[in-house]
Amino acid sequence: MITKKQLIFFQLLVAAVVLSACMTESSEGESGEQLSIVTSFYPVYEFSQQIAGGKADISLMVGSGADPHTFEPSARDVAEVNTADMLVYTSEDMEFWISSLLNTVDNEELKVVRTADGLESESHFDTASTNDYADVDSIESVSNVDYDVDVLGVAGHYHTGDTVTLLAQFEEADEWLWYIKEVNGEWSHVEELNEDRFEHMADGEDFFVQAVAADGEGNELAQSEVAHIHIDDHEGEDPHIWLDPILAQDQVRQIEEALIEIDPDNEAYYSENAQQFIDELQELHEDYEEAFEQAENRTFVVQHQAFGYIAARYNLEQVAIGGLSTEVEPSPSRIAEINSLVNEVNVPVIYYQQGADSSIAQTVADETGTETAVLHDLETLSDELRENDLGYIEAMRENLEALKISIN
Repeated sequence: MITKKQLIFFQLLVAAVVLSACMTESSEGESGEQLSIVTSFYPVYEFSQQIAGGKADISLMVGSGADPHTFEPSARDVAEVNTADMLVYTSEDMEFWISSLLNTVDNEELKVVRTADGLESESHFDTASTNDYADVDSIESVSNVDYDVDVLGVAGHYHTGDTVTLLAQFEEADEWLWYIKEVNGEWSHVEELNEDRFEHMADGEDFFVQAVAADGEGNELAQSEVAHIHIDDHEGEDPHIWLDPILAQDQVRQIEEALIEIDPDNEAYYSENAQQFIDELQELHEDYEEAFEQAENRTFVVQHQAFGYIAARYNLEQVAIGGLSTEVEPSPSRIAEINSLVNEVNVPVIYYQQGADSSIAQTVADETGTETAVLHDLETLSDELRENDLGYIEAMRENLEALKISIN
């Protein structure tokens, strides 16, 4: 016979089991399990977090310090996508490597979200990867090939008209031989260059560069690996669609719709989160509009052409210096070219993308009589913002304050 104490204990046990089940369902969703979402790089990572909240385990492939353009997925990344419910990226124009990743993945249940789909302002860019020509043959120069020469200054891509500046390093070198090769051409010696610095204006086509170190008697000592100089003119735009707060709203909707498709039980939750974030993005957009609506000076100068969507949205003019590496000290001729540009457009500030070498920025500022300021392209999140638990909205507001220095 069950005693009164035993009955009370049994009732408490049943209540505890029911409460535990309710808590599990509340925290993890109707299915009792979190969704697994893999995102390519920072912007779509945060957008996904804002919408999915606690209903999903969200991972980021391209971490801090990595370049989303030239990133190569690891075997671990492939394995993670193979077991994921959803993969989110922007477009092949930004993540050049996404097509090869998807060709490798064997996951029939995977929901792939390309957030650039349906965006009216999306441009059709040249999608050639910096890795497409990885097997280009070296010059037949040094008999016993020694690749001890380092070449600094190769950027992710350049634009037509940029002055590509590279620097070779090899302690034993007294003079240098530089070789250049077009995609379908032959290697040729650049006779006018015999120092450690290479400068060449991009003319619209990819090309390759290799440096050979020689001693004082002209004996070749060592050579560099082949450097691929990738030219991508973006048809007047750039792939940074997330820097436009209106297009960012469209991307949020793309992710929201995909989440509802694979997890319809939590539609109300996803829709509420998405609308809340969209309201923040709309307020951000209105603040940009108000700040620049009456501006008379609408030109801003940047080191690299990455802010075309902001310029287009708010009727601004972006002028890019181009070809100025953060690894190589600008030559006097480059400084003169930049100085002429600064004087021509009469701007007080040259903007550098977050993460650029501050010593190079300061050199340019000193020589041109300007100041420097940082703009976030948000390909990665800065350590400062991450450590203070700040994200997309805060970074874009920092961009707004920085741009006000030039746009007024």
